Amino acid sequence: MTQTIREQVLRLIPDPGQSAILPKEGETNILITSALPYCNNVPHLGNIIGSVLSADVFSRYSRTRNRRTLYICGTDEYGTATETAALKEGVTPRQLCEKYNALHKETYEWFDIGQVTCLGSTSLDAPPPLSILSDSFAYPFLNSSIHIDNLFVRICQSIYLNLGEHDYLEKQVRDQTYCEGCQKFLADRYVEGICPHCSFPDARGDQCDGCARTLDAIDLLEPRCLIDKTHKVVARSSSHMYFRLDKAQPQLEKWIKTSYKNGKWSPNATINTDGEIVDARLKSGLRPTPVTRDLTWGVPIPPLGREDDKEMNGKVLYVWFDAVIGYPSITANYTPDWQRWWLNPDNVKLYQFMGKDNVYFHTVYFPAMLLADGRKWTTLHHISTTEYLNYEGGKFSKSKGRGVFGPAAKETGIPASVWRYYLLATRPETADAMFSWADCIAANNNVLLKNFGNFVNRALKFVASQYDSVIPESGDAAGALSPNDPLDGEFISEVNNLLKEYIDAMESVKLRLGLQTVMLISNRGNGYLQASGLNKALMTENPARCAQVVSRAVNLIYVLSVLVYPFMPSTSEAILQQLNAPARSVPEVLSTDILASHRIGKPDHLFKNIDEKMEEVWKAKFGGIDGQKEVASISKRKAKKAANPDGKADAVVDGPKSPEAITLEAKILEQGNHVRALKENKAEKDVIDTAVSELKKLKAELVTLENA
Repeated sequence: MTQTIREQVLRLIPDPGQSAILPKEGETNILITSALPYCNNVPHLGNIIGSVLSADVFSRYSRTRNRRTLYICGTDEYGTATETAALKEGVTPRQLCEKYNALHKETYEWFDIGQVTCLGSTSLDAPPPLSILSDSFAYPFLNSSIHIDNLFVRICQSIYLNLGEHDYLEKQVRDQTYCEGCQKFLADRYVEGICPHCSFPDARGDQCDGCARTLDAIDLLEPRCLIDKTHKVVARSSSHMYFRLDKAQPQLEKWIKTSYKNGKWSPNATINTDGEIVDARLKSGLRPTPVTRDLTWGVPIPPLGREDDKEMNGKVLYVWFDAVIGYPSITANYTPDWQRWWLNPDNVKLYQFMGKDNVYFHTVYFPAMLLADGRKWTTLHHISTTEYLNYEGGKFSKSKGRGVFGPAAKETGIPASVWRYYLLATRPETADAMFSWADCIAANNNVLLKNFGNFVNRALKFVASQYDSVIPESGDAAGALSPNDPLDGEFISEVNNLLKEYIDAMESVKLRLGLQTVMLISNRGNGYLQASGLNKALMTENPARCAQVVSRAVNLIYVLSVLVYPFMPSTSEAILQQLNAPARSVPEVLSTDILASHRIGKPDHLFKNIDEKMEEVWKAKFGGIDGQKEVASISKRKAKKAANPDGKADAVVDGPKSPEAITLEAKILEQGNHVRALKENKAEKDVIDTAVSELKKLKAELVTLENA
């Protein structure tokens, strides 16, 4: 089909046969990581939005700006978390990693998380076969065997040796937990007990899930051996190497303040918005921290050429030391030129995505390691963190079957694009958020179907039916539309302002705001069609004006195809197919880029209505034991009929929502999450009542607006 499009606006798609993506001096080069998930469990929706999905969105956005972008992720396979999980399942650590590696890969692929340039593991040893995911290079999660000379081991050991050379390692003899029944020292994850700080009864030896404080296993009260809880656990002395964080602190604090300012970090627990360091460990003075463990599953300790080397025989690096080194080592498996990314701070900006519980290790521990190493590492430019996403008034629980885990999302029949939209619209950027089936269904039906989908379908169907799918001559010259246009100046100016807001939000990694802005732009498109009176009568009475409206609407749809791409890549691809247009880059202003005589593809509905009755079906299915008791069972036949009564796509709704209505709906969604979080955290009754009153007020305002 005929394509008539300005080439200047196209996105640069990597050639599948080209070599590895590498930074280029003088250009903007973006290196992205998301926290490496433990390869010992199935991720739930909160895990997905917390790091991997958020990083995928920013990676896609960066590519829409035609920037050299490398997104690195993988599975964290070493450490006691893997050993203990394998112990519980009665398999070897390697077998456990292979099992969950496949589940992670399946989950991320289904969620359209395909902008990861390299997906590896901390135990990989050789570059895998190349595969293509979406429109960028990607490596699949790997199942290669451990080898003592693999890149991960070599890079970990090189950093350890450099710390020793620069006097940042010291041997300490400390009391360690020792199991008399197992007759061996117990690593942190092999010990559970009462937290000495908050009295949480099931605190782990490395961290308490009750108060989130990092712990030393020896400090636990009434310690228990995870292998056999009847065994007696006592204290015995053991020699280990410690990283002298106290020596690194002065240089580290200076780096934190500079990086925070230059990279505009998101709010976090290390430094506040006034640039003041607030982390309790930094304020009280960092102390040496252990970097070795009495384990067999891990990176062997290399000799430092010191008298105490013999005491380190048989020990491995602590998982908190080597896990973060997985980022450069996975990159090294992607390209032998990995140092051009990781030892190139003048030309590369590093963006890191994670949940709030990982902030310390990425803003204090890992940077301190790199600074003490002595080489010129690429260090953190911007950190993007999330709070917790909870589920329907409670927490996700794999053991209780509560919440949506891994590939189970596709069992609902909800497309991945809709899942991505709702998770990102609810992204817990500044406070904990709550997943709600009612809100998820409303987001699809009221925002995606009635707003975004309605605009695209209405405009393209008109072109197909009235212009035989060919864009008419509009009288607009190729290039930017004038904000002083006599008929559409206000519309063009508003779109340009929203484009600036979108770019500002995305550059600041405010992903939720960026997505909200996309929906405001599509809503403005709906309003434009309504105000212009686009119909057959306009085509008959004023054909020149009708052609102009069509051209400007189609070009706005072309803009929306790239704006929505980071968030909903499949939806973006569907729009491009209907436009018969190649992928484009993000513009700063609305322009005429699809020109006269261009032939569009076949218009189709982007979204389908979800029956509100499915809320109860999914609550029952994913509510665990409690949910199954509370919700009456519904037959599969009835559920399927409720999900799609006629088996057809729903008709497009002609009445788009006003900007005021969309803004109110966004406020209601956010306030609803706030109320749920207050109830979950058992806030004071008057605080909850005030929040509920505000929610009711917003809902009343929306009803009044809709009935006006």
